[in-house]
Amino acid sequence: MSAPSPPGSGEPRRARADRRRRWTGRTGRYATLLLVLAVMLGPIVWQFLTSIRGRTENVYDGVLPSRPTLDNYVRVAESFPLLQYAGNTLVVAALAVTSNALFAAMGGYALSRAAWRGRTAVFTVLVATLMFPFESVMISMFLTVRDMGLVDTLIGVWLPGAVSVLNIMVMRAAFLALPKEVEEAAVLDGATEWTRFTRVFLPSAKGALAVVCLTSFMGAWDDFLWPLLVLTDSDHYTLQLGLKTLAGATTVNDQRLIAAGAMAALIPMMLLFFALQRFFFKGVGDGAVKI
Repeated sequence: MSAPSPPGSGEPRRARADRRRRWTGRTGRYATLLLVLAVMLGPIVWQFLTSIRGRTENVYDGVLPSRPTLDNYVRVAESFPLLQYAGNTLVVAALAVTSNALFAAMGGYALSRAAWRGRTAVFTVLVATLMFPFESVMISMFLTVRDMGLVDTLIGVWLPGAVSVLNIMVMRAAFLALPKEVEEAAVLDGATEWTRFTRVFLPSAKGALAVVCLTSFMGAWDDFLWPLLVLTDSDHYTLQLGLKTLAGATTVNDQRLIAAGAMAALIPMMLLFFALQRFFFKGVGDGAVKI
């Protein structure tokens, strides 16, 4: 018969086992996050390293460039009108951000607070439109833009993305998170509908509004297919469409230049995201409360 265990010896053993399980779980989570980070940032890092390689250096010769240089960025600016294309894209993106922020906020407010007949039906129809991919409606959209005489114009590039249904849903969810007591207090103070919208609801949904602005800017800045359909004059090209001409040019068929052009297009989005990331993550959390 074995000797009995000393009193209290089981508790430290269980505590050590619990600590080992917590340490193992934490290590596994961090390892998974590092793997996902490597998968997501790997192509961007490789693109950047390719963009700073010298002309005589092999693109696939090692990971780090032997003689880093920014000459490829200068050559990109000289090879095609980079600033002009970026300016065209900035105009479209600014229009998209302004219209989405305004109309999405107004639509989200109407769907979240105002009691009017048919609100549920309108909301159902809007949600149903999210099931249709852009490719299924782009021909009808092109015919509409053509009939309006907006082909080969920056307004024609912007108009289909003037307001996104998803942005309306984000703003609606953010407004639904505001307690009704706050609105009732504003009504008792004599605030009109417009005053409640601008002074009460919009300040409480700054995070969701930042999400709308950021996603609208990214969508307009990265869009390629729709500008390809609408624009014919190279003077009106957006940046992504201009990069395609850079990649297809026989005289500029250089992976270093293509990588430098891609990084030049990525930098504005990265700067905007880092500037608004605090509001972005807050808005994502607010928008996930109620859909």
